[in-house]
Amino acid sequence: MSKPYLCVEIYAYMEMVIENGSLRVAVNAQGAELSSIWHKSAALEYLWSGDPAYWGKKSPVLFPIVGTLRHNTYRHQGQTYNLPRHGFARDRLFVVKDHSPEQVVFALRHDAESLKVYPFPFELRIAYQLEGDALSVGYAIENLGEEPMYASIGAHPAFRAPLVSGLAYEDYYLEFEAEENAGIYPLTAQGLTLSPAQPFLAGARRLALEKSLFYADALVFKELASTRISLKSDKSPHGLQLDFPGFPYFGIWAAKDAPFICLEPWCGIADAADANQELASKEGILAVAGREVLEREWRVRLF
Repeated sequence: MSKPYLCVEIYAYMEMVIENGSLRVAVNAQGAELSSIWHKSAALEYLWSGDPAYWGKKSPVLFPIVGTLRHNTYRHQGQTYNLPRHGFARDRLFVVKDHSPEQVVFALRHDAESLKVYPFPFELRIAYQLEGDALSVGYAIENLGEEPMYASIGAHPAFRAPLVSGLAYEDYYLEFEAEENAGIYPLTAQGLTLSPAQPFLAGARRLALEKSLFYADALVFKELASTRISLKSDKSPHGLQLDFPGFPYFGIWAAKDAPFICLEPWCGIADAADANQELASKEGILAVAGREVLEREWRVRLF
């Protein structure tokens, strides 16, 4: 019984690679964070480099909250707890549950430290699976206790823009699956949402990329009709298509003047500026019944 356990512990400190005829993908066990998406025939890296001059992350996992809590605190069953923006999973070491040439599964379990800030026994599993020129990312949130567990899950992948040399950021656009009339929810300096939504998309299917779009922080959507967004350029055949059914919220963000774009499917959202801070009634929170598993998946196709 000790041999598989030791094997998992050794793997946990490594960058894990999965590969097929189209893609080579690397994932770091620290945070179970994507570190590379290489398209072989295009000879292109699609994932942001993580240059700390702009933003040192590449694709953090957002769990057990998405965004910021009011005063960085929440209440549950009469107790007050503190969590930083986007939770703690992105800063924790995951272990490897399974690894094959085209799939790797990471897991994070509760421990004494997590229970101090998040009083639920859980296992979070993240599966990275290659399918031709696409990568699927699946989340499984397992409640290991008997009482309901309240959680959010979200993705924060950053993709290079421009993808190819010779093009500019402004040569790219986002294409929505459907005509969109969704507004955006402004964020306070503390990262809390304000209502009502500000008009933003008016029957549009295209959003031209401009670095100034993100000078006031992320574009936060609650009512997108689309469950697919593509990054494209009229000057290059290369781009990507992101599918995110089952994620009711979506963020689009880049650090100031940075050469990347984050496309972020969320099951959860930052607190409103006037939130009551009760976890069970938090906007967008997911309730996972005792001994149950909640699953979500997003998928990106590279071309």
